[in-house]
Order: sequence, then structure tokens, then C-alpha cells
Amino acid sequence: MENMTLKEQFNSDIRKKVQDKLGIKNSMAAPSLEKIVINSSTGAYVLDKKNLERAAEDLTMIAGQKPMITKARMSVSAFKLREGMNIGLKVTLRGARMYDFFQKLVKIVLPRTRDFVGVDPKTFDGKGNITLGFSEHIVFPEIDPGKVERNLSLQVVIVTSADNDRDAKVLLEEMGMPFMKEDKK
Repeated sequence: MENMTLKEQFNSDIRKKVQDKLGIKNSMAAPSLEKIVINSSTGAYVLDKKNLERAAEDLTMIAGQKPMITKARMSVSAFKLREGMNIGLKVTLRGARMYDFFQKLVKIVLPRTRDFVGVDPKTFDGKGNITLGFSEHIVFPEIDPGKVERNLSLQVVIVTSADNDRDAKVLLEEMGMPFMKEDKK
């Protein structure tokens, strides 16, 4: 069991547990992870191209794959932003990389986060997806804090096939996501 990847554990154990907890008859109807999207966006990318390059290197180390550069869709004069300018980075993980990243997130990154007491279940979007924000990317083990010139803020969006938040929470709990204890009043 210990040498199995999270994907193998999901297919052998976790899917069955989620299916039983939710009362689903068909195992293929049980919710699963679809993708994980990691975003980073800041005005510093507009000011200096080197900031974007450094951030892309760090994001490549964190995600294990090269990020895509996102461009501004419209001009905003207050931010000195013109349509088509490079304003962010995005990585979409699927398959084995997605499961490996999720396992790293749950077992290493979240416990290293300052003042972490659990993921707030209220951060679901109503459709079974959850977004986690990180103000510092140095919580990821691949990043050497001594070599970081500028901290990146990251948003990690976990997209599930669940139709609602309750089913997604059951899935993520079975996969090891540490949720806050809800106060029962």
C-alpha cells in the first residue's frame, strides 16, 4: 500500500470508499479529480520581463511542467495595462502529474503553510471545485527560499467531476485533504 502512487490508491481503494459513502451504485459515476490548475499573476510581470522568466522557472519546478503565459484580454489604463500584454502564468495538470502534485500539496505543502489549521470547506465554488491561495511560493519544497528575489502568489484550483460541494468534499477528504473542523453549534 505504501509504495502505491495516489492514482493507484484512488483506483484500487479511494474510489470504492467514495462510492460507498455517497451511495453510488456505478463506480464510474463516483467523483474524481479532473485537473489541477496553478495560476500566478502580478503587475511585476508587466514591469520587467525578467520577473516573468524567473516566475516561469519557479512554476516549472513546482508543477513539473512548463507554464503557459497568459495575456491581458482588455486594456485597463489605471493599471497601465494594454490588451495582449503578458500578465500571468498558468499550468494545467492532468493524469499522473495531477495526482503527484495533489499528494505533494496535501502531505508537504499545506502542513508547511504558516498558521495552517485546515482547508476551509467554504472555499468550494458550488460546483465541486475548490481554490487554494498561497501568498508565498516558498512553501513548496522545490523552491530554495535563499535564492528567491520576489515572492510569487499562487492560486491552485482543484477541479473535480463532482456535481456539488458535498460530494467533492467527501472525495477530497478520502484523498487526504485536511479540512477545518466545522463548529457544531
